[in-house]
Amino acid sequence: MKASIPYHIGCSSWNVSSRIGTFYANKSKSDDLLGQYASVFNSVEICKNIRELPTAAELQLWDESTPEGFKFCINLPKELTHKQLLENVEVQALAFVDSFESIRNKLGPFLIRLPHNFDYSLFKRLEELLSILPKTYSYAVEVQHADFFDHGNSEHKLELLLKSYGVDRFISDTRKLHATKSISPAIEIARQKNPSLPLRFGATASRPVVRYLGTNDILNNEVYLREWAIVVADWIKEGLHPYVIIQTPDVTSEYILSTHFHRLLAGLIKISPLNEWPANREPQLGLF
Repeated sequence: MKASIPYHIGCSSWNVSSRIGTFYANKSKSDDLLGQYASVFNSVEICKNIRELPTAAELQLWDESTPEGFKFCINLPKELTHKQLLENVEVQALAFVDSFESIRNKLGPFLIRLPHNFDYSLFKRLEELLSILPKTYSYAVEVQHADFFDHGNSEHKLELLLKSYGVDRFISDTRKLHATKSISPAIEIARQKNPSLPLRFGATASRPVVRYLGTNDILNNEVYLREWAIVVADWIKEGLHPYVIIQTPDVTSEYILSTHFHRLLAGLIKISPLNEWPANREPQLGLF
């Protein structure tokens, strides 16, 4: 991807072997995938729960496989957010984010994704965590409990807290996922893991993060992607630098929707096109 693009766009993962031959070049090996991925998109979410931190060698490979301007958006471990519900996690959280210091220039926002049972009564824990996290990194917070969508005191205090620390609100859009009539196993699993949440289109800091989780095809996501293209274009015009993460239940087709979203955005503001998919750059054999 060209460095001039004023936002970050990507998928929920890069190491997906089922994309070989459609997105990745034929006969690609596992070690080839990140470099090929980063030649098209300029960010990726590390959304799986990290149980073992990447080694120094792995982080070096991440760095060497990606160009300047590429960003990894890394989720805080569920051990801290879901099991401990941010209770007394400051030391662990500091150790976690600092473990990525060697690739600091390749880090997008750390994603603090809180579960549905993290309600306003636990708000102080979030405040304590944000107060000690290093300002050298950026962060985005996802909330799921109804307390933080009340248009009242709880939500107001959340937004004030995020703005005071320059932290972005992680916006998760699952409307199409929950509206579709499909009952495929992949969609059912995605619904269980990703609840239907009210949407908020406001930004609390300079790097608003949107994670769109829809269905596996372009047609059924078109209306929602067009809506987000308008919002993202407005953010860019306001001087913000959005992150857009596209996820699909089958994972395989995320690159298709991500590419389509960028085309929609390019119809609204002047931005460079994405590079061709690696599979499309391979020389085609002649008929004779």
